[in-house]
Amino acid sequence: MTGNPGASMRRILIANLTALLFAGAAVAQAPLPPTPAPQAVPKPAPATKSPYAPQALLPGGIVMPLFPPNSSFLNAKRVHEAEVYTMDPVVPGRVQRIVNIHNPSIEVHLAGGGNNTGTAIILAPGGGHSTLVVGLEGADPVPYFFQYGINTIILRNRLRSSGYEPKTDGVYDLQQAIRLVRAHAAEWHIDPHKIGVMGFSAGAELTMASAIQYPEFNAKNSGPGDPLAAVSARPDFVGSIYPGPSLFTPAWTSKNGTPPIPKDAPPSFIAGAGWQDKVHAVWADEYFAAMLNAGIPNVEMHIYARGVHGNGLAYRDFTGEGSWQDRFVHWLRDLGFFGKPGVETLADKDVAEFVKQPVAAVTP
Repeated sequence: MTGNPGASMRRILIANLTALLFAGAAVAQAPLPPTPAPQAVPKPAPATKSPYAPQALLPGGIVMPLFPPNSSFLNAKRVHEAEVYTMDPVVPGRVQRIVNIHNPSIEVHLAGGGNNTGTAIILAPGGGHSTLVVGLEGADPVPYFFQYGINTIILRNRLRSSGYEPKTDGVYDLQQAIRLVRAHAAEWHIDPHKIGVMGFSAGAELTMASAIQYPEFNAKNSGPGDPLAAVSARPDFVGSIYPGPSLFTPAWTSKNGTPPIPKDAPPSFIAGAGWQDKVHAVWADEYFAAMLNAGIPNVEMHIYARGVHGNGLAYRDFTGEGSWQDRFVHWLRDLGFFGKPGVETLADKDVAEFVKQPVAAVTP
């Protein structure tokens, strides 16, 4: 007796489909190949008998020590010690923090040839003078400023935790960084009149001091043996983001007096949170008020109602404080720092005009 051909065909199809399903399941269950190890992960150089050689945090960084090996600014007993990195536990290859800095340096990242404004910004990361937050407040902003044609330099300055005094050693490091960048301006296609600084938290303490202490540093470092003797440490603009205490805080002025403000002091941009970061807002206001009362042109401050201390360029859940970097870019643009290299900025014009004005009489 002949069977049903249709039923036989259905049985064959079902058997084939079942085999394919089992085969697919077997393939799906096969283990994935292992993830390759991250490439080009930054790491400190080894310690040797020579001065420590700082290493780049980002690809293409030009790393230069601030001082010659025999400089009196350096601690000869410790300048050979290696820096210590703390790596990001989530993002491979990202250096979060650095300590044990004894051979301070700059890491230069140049703008693209097609949109280079000639403006350079030296970043001074924070960290409470105990560590240097080079990830959040150093390396992370580099691509942000790159898109605007701004050359970005990361400062690695010496810390209180390693035995240095921020108000002298830390400020000297930043001032020397300004001179070093200005000395190489032609080589790096940077306008020597468009070199500014931006500090975060403890780093802002250095930038605020650099805004007024350059005459003294220039005078003390003008000897014939100094290759940078003719190069000024005056920044062309100053950024202070959620700053630490300036030299205008009562705790400082009550013991040391109010520091003089040079009449050609650069314009300053200050930003931070208010209610939720009150102490830093008060410190920001003290610096702002001092510069404003002195008549320094183009001083701008943004204190946002809500926000937190730190976080660098983070958009902070799209609160107002998260847009401070956009306000900073607008400020730079308004003052002419996005013009072509070699063209005088509005900031420089306003400073020159202010310097010409007679000193206003002080009303008792």
